Amino acid sequence: MNTIAETRTKSLLYLEDVSVSFDGFKAINSLSLVIEPGELRAIIGPNGAGKTTMMDIITGKTRPDTGKVIFEDEIDLTKKDEADIAQLGIGRKFQKPTVFESHTVWDNLELALNRSRGVFATLFYTLSAEDKSRIEEILSTIRMTHRAHEYAANLSHGQKQWLEIGMLLAQEPKLLLVDEPVAGMTDAETAETAILLREIAKTRSVVVVEHDMGFIRDLGVKVTCLAEGSVLAEGSIDFVSSDPKVIENYLGR
Repeated sequence: MNTIAETRTKSLLYLEDVSVSFDGFKAINSLSLVIEPGELRAIIGPNGAGKTTMMDIITGKTRPDTGKVIFEDEIDLTKKDEADIAQLGIGRKFQKPTVFESHTVWDNLELALNRSRGVFATLFYTLSAEDKSRIEEILSTIRMTHRAHEYAANLSHGQKQWLEIGMLLAQEPKLLLVDEPVAGMTDAETAETAILLREIAKTRSVVVVEHDMGFIRDLGVKVTCLAEGSVLAEGSIDFVSSDPKVIENYLGR
């Protein structure tokens, strides 16, 4: 049997026995989870299962009461603030896209690329050939090459979601946390997003929180079902969705 200590050597992120309470309510309850380098993981579960709180803990927005949150085998994330954690290479995409609508798609990506350089550096910065090719590469990844010089305001909801994923990629994260990326998308955009996230996960780890079971099935990856702040089941979508506890707690609702 593998102990957590043995699995640690190849983990990008691991949570061990993490708990946090708000006003006496245990939002996260002895949660343990291991994400490996280059892994795409889907997280499902009913509202109130602790999915958002788990992401808040990983990104430093919420401190757990107990437990370990370790990044790259040795960095204790519970001792870091949100800015430090972002610098370490953990990017988070919230459900509602926040792009600069009065700027072009290209400019949005350029601004994201420069974010680490500070305001003055950004004001007087000219794009290097390397930066340009990086932006072109991201445009290609997020299927936006042909929209590069259009204003973000003119994009569809799905395209804004892709642009925001691109803005996170510009910051070269090692781990990307993505919250309900396909909510409000068309079927075609949803199918394209599954392909897009699988592509991104070739070069970094991606954790996707989502309710859309068809989309989760399209992703075809390991699924963790949370309920009442802890892991209820873990495995393939078929394995998880046939688990009686999952049906009772989540799918049967």
